[in-house]
Amino acid sequence: MSYEKDIERMEEITQKLKSDETPLKEAIALFEEGVTLAKRVEKELNEVERKVEILLNDDEESLVPFDDELE
Repeated sequence: MSYEKDIERMEEITQKLKSDETPLKEAIALFEEGVTLAKRVEKELNEVERKVEILLNDDEESLVPFDDELE
């Protein structure tokens, strides 16, 4: 699933868990699915964060030689 679909599914699960009509057995299964989705979303967000940090560091490093030339 994509990040967006995972978030959408987590929202669906949240609504079902809030419902008084969801049987306990189903609620437990939904909770387990939600935990799995949350871990996957967190992993993806961490990967994106690392990519952004790399890109930002690359930009900063490319500026360093110019600073050295000015001295």
